Amino acid sequence: MSSFKYILFYKPFQVLSQFSKDGDKKTLADYLPGIEKNIYPVGRLDYDSEGLLFLTNDTSLNQKLLHPKNGHQKTYWVQVEGAAQEQDLLGLKNGVNISVNGKVHKTLPAKAAVIPEPEPLPERNPPIRFRKNIPTSWLSITIGEGKNRQVRKMTAAIGFPTLRLIRAAIGSVQIADLSPGTFRELNPEEVKQLLRKSV
Repeated sequence: MSSFKYILFYKPFQVLSQFSKDGDKKTLADYLPGIEKNIYPVGRLDYDSEGLLFLTNDTSLNQKLLHPKNGHQKTYWVQVEGAAQEQDLLGLKNGVNISVNGKVHKTLPAKAAVIPEPEPLPERNPPIRFRKNIPTSWLSITIGEGKNRQVRKMTAAIGFPTLRLIRAAIGSVQIADLSPGTFRELNPEEVKQLLRKSV
């Protein structure tokens, strides 16, 4: 019987993607207090981003999912400032230049679309600052890369700053019925599907 654990966690806003403490900021330890010591997140999700975080003690799976050549896709719901139209997303679909570690990096082509506000969508705490005269839009963006703050940099590059960022899917695994701060274990079939998506 396998001793590997595969956990899907809905990281709330302003929670660090780590177990170790950093001042008074909330961490994964606040939501997963009894977890085994050798289980760690695969990749990370920024402090001010929300959504799915995958944790496991299976280091071979960790390497497969993180390598961009494996074609592992992550889908984000992104609330941006401004009334975005489909034609505004051509840059995302073709690749845009962003700064990574002080160097120019052209992103790989992304899947991008303007979408209605996702439902049901949990309230963010604290909420997005509302500005009456500036419209907002929701985008769905799917990428296979994972550069630091990549999605935020991509939307800024096309003139639509990110206001709220939620990772809605990792490969074939969707946010589904999870709510912020909750988690569930993946079943063996879901793990197999995840691997099939990453090769």
